[in-house]
Amino acid sequence: MLLSSEIPAVVFALTKFREGYATEDVDSMLVNARTALDSWERGERPALTAVDVVNSRFRPTKFRQGYDQDQVDDFLDTVVVALQHYESRS
Repeated sequence: MLLSSEIPAVVFALTKFREGYATEDVDSMLVNARTALDSWERGERPALTAVDVVNSRFRPTKFRQGYDQDQVDDFLDTVVVALQHYESRS
């Protein structure tokens, strides 16, 4: 299962000439996800839920640098699984 300490090591491929996700939007979500997982690891209930992650949307980029959409979506699926694990036990 994903740990909060693993999130800073995540690296996504950058896009430029095809659509990607705005890096600042994704980076903000990663900070929130790390904070949420850290809270669960300390036995506290965070504000961010798995549903929040599923419902998150990022501004698209084209002709400027962004993160690869498939890689971001796949990683966020992992975040959702981890949050659902904790939520099901609370």
